[in-house]
Amino acid sequence: MVYERAEILGCRLDVIDMAGALQVVQDSIQSREPSQIITLNAEMIYRAQHERQLIDLYSAARLVTPDGIGAVWALRRAGWQISRRVTGIGLTLKILDMAREKNWRVFFLGGEPGIAEQAARKLAESDKPLMVVGVHHGYFSDDESPRIIEQVRAARPDVLLVGLGAPRQDIWIAAHLEVLGVPVCMGVGGTLDVLAGKAKRAPRLWRRLGLEWLFRLINEPGRIKRQMALPKFAWLVLTKVRGTGRQPRPS
Repeated sequence: MVYERAEILGCRLDVIDMAGALQVVQDSIQSREPSQIITLNAEMIYRAQHERQLIDLYSAARLVTPDGIGAVWALRRAGWQISRRVTGIGLTLKILDMAREKNWRVFFLGGEPGIAEQAARKLAESDKPLMVVGVHHGYFSDDESPRIIEQVRAARPDVLLVGLGAPRQDIWIAAHLEVLGVPVCMGVGGTLDVLAGKAKRAPRLWRRLGLEWLFRLINEPGRIKRQMALPKFAWLVLTKVRGTGRQPRPS
């Protein structure tokens, strides 16, 4: 398939909807080529202004979707026609639905000890069981990565969902993508907490209004320091982003 690549404050974003993102996932699994998917939000784009290596990381990924109303707003300001976000949790849930239908093998890596196991157990007990072939918590050191990589390789998953928080999860995937050999590797942040029942997803109305960030802030006041990046991001977009030409990008 063909989709288009945009650039916001030096960061690559793909102009794609949910259906297109799922097609990329399916294509990657069919080809068996190790691929990284990143769901990029305003906070991550702002952080990349001070950690320039993240810009190269985003550029090298198989797919970078606009996760968050801030990313969509920036794309619109740059002249792109885009109506919806492709959020991390939304894409994750759709991938898991496809995994059930197509018998894809899934590995959960991340969260506090016990969270990945709990998420796997809840999904295994659902009306449409999911094939979770491995789990591991996210509280590990860099020295432990080789052992975890071997665990993932031995499980032979089609999809690896990594919940280490951004940008650590994306950096970890990029560093080990080839040796992992998994067709679809995606950072999912706190999604494993939601799947495990530890955290609640924002209600549908809040999601439709693009206010998940506010819902999470209300429920997790400690996020206030991270959320301070949002007005700074908005100012950079207002002062630096203008309409640009389009660059078709084949998959």
